[in-house]
Amino acid sequence: MSLAKILTNGGTNNHLPKRIILVRHGECLANADINVYGTTPNHKIELTEKGIEQAKQTGIKIKKLVSENGDNNWRVFFYVSPAERTRRTLREMGGSFPKRRVMGVKEEYRLRELNFGNYHDPAGILKVKEERYTYGRFYYRVPGGETGAEVYDRISSYIECLRRDIERKLFCHDPCQETNIIIVTHGLSSRIFLMKWFDWTIEQFEGLNRMKTSEFQVLQLGHRGEYSLAFHHDDKKLQEWGLSPEMIEDQKCKAYGPTGVNGKRTCDVYPFMDCFAEDSDDENTII
Repeated sequence: MSLAKILTNGGTNNHLPKRIILVRHGECLANADINVYGTTPNHKIELTEKGIEQAKQTGIKIKKLVSENGDNNWRVFFYVSPAERTRRTLREMGGSFPKRRVMGVKEEYRLRELNFGNYHDPAGILKVKEERYTYGRFYYRVPGGETGAEVYDRISSYIECLRRDIERKLFCHDPCQETNIIIVTHGLSSRIFLMKWFDWTIEQFEGLNRMKTSEFQVLQLGHRGEYSLAFHHDDKKLQEWGLSPEMIEDQKCKAYGPTGVNGKRTCDVYPFMDCFAEDSDDENTII
């Protein structure tokens, strides 16, 4: 069962945020020049001028999205990774949001990027990226750094705290209020977030592609109390991010109901179900 379904627990969902929006930071100096990894601590890497402009445009786009229905009762709450590039992205985005619309901002250390160790020469970085791809990004340990599995553990811890805050109605005191949680983070951290939120398998995670710099993903709440990427993003975009046809159909199921958009059931996505015996009238008989 999804976290969103657990949160509603069969009751009303008017205390749930309307959207959870994942934002990857704008272009940083290391995105433009890999040599930066050898001279600057990872958490201190700054945005390029292009990245600053990207972040401003992302703020404009998200502001337009959350206010598009003309509802005057929308609010935003920000979480941000402590890295300089994510904090600067938030600052540039912030110019689009009046203070009265901002419920709060929290610097969340569990949203930080995968720890790549300390300084690295370009050749070492390229070797690590090649090995991660062939070994598997979830289990591969960066020399002196983390595995994707360890990032999963801390992102899971963050999501559980987020869930408790939602249960306490921290974000929605007024049932008429439309709240949007905006999370400014990194490429891998955002993919791990989606993996945990939607109960995706390791194999499904390995097929995912990271967002472009300053791109964002919108998880929007449906009438059935589940969040889905399918409200805001079309099949082409979901495919670009690496979702398989089955994962895309599941997103549509979460958005439009158990029969999907074409009248066909698309929600049977539990892993390992194919290894069990078929049902029969006599449960002692295996067919």
